Amino acid sequence: MTHPVPETKIVDQWRVACDGGEGALGHPRVWLSIPHDRGWVECPYCDARFVHGEAAEDAE
Repeated sequence: MTHPVPETKIVDQWRVACDGGEGALGHPRVWLSIPHDRGWVECPYCDARFVHGEAAEDAE
């Protein structure tokens, strides 16, 4: 069973940073690498999903 992610961001980099985006209410900044074979990664703190633009185009 999968749960919907809180936010999905289309990005153009294979390595992204996430800090929760809420200033003091966010979380420590983490750097995430998007696997080329999957095309997306989820933040372990806030569950935001980062989808590489190439993977998003392939899904359409």
